[in-house]
Amino acid sequence: MRAVVQRVSRAQVSVGEEVVGNIGPGLLVLLGVAKSDTLAQAEYLAAKITGLRIFEDENRKMNLSLAETNGAVLAVSQFTLHGDVRKGKRPSFDEAAPPELARELYQHFVSKIREAGITCETGRFQAMMQIELVNDGPVTILLDSTRAF
Repeated sequence: MRAVVQRVSRAQVSVGEEVVGNIGPGLLVLLGVAKSDTLAQAEYLAAKITGLRIFEDENRKMNLSLAETNGAVLAVSQFTLHGDVRKGKRPSFDEAAPPELARELYQHFVSKIREAGITCETGRFQAMMQIELVNDGPVTILLDSTRAF
């Protein structure tokens, strides 16, 4: 599982003209699921993301987590994170999970974020979405669960 985590002052995701997810300060998480990913990897990433100390404390040092700042998560499924462009110029998505597995692991990831007491908004799975965000910092972290196992 891969995640692009961006610290935001606000973010929203729309499908057409409908806003389907909207947060204030917190994290925008673009989540890519591979066909080899497991529930354990979804749980690992959820725990890692909720515990990331990437929010500034009173000394302007990145030292606080989502819970300590009452931040929220906007989680958006993005299979293109598993696009492979090592050969040619058109991405291959052979490693991306099929929709059934991707949906299961994405929903499990979201449920673990919520179980941690964090507000978690979502995009709409398999929809064409538009994302608007204000990256705060900017702070962007790349996470890959395969490096943890």
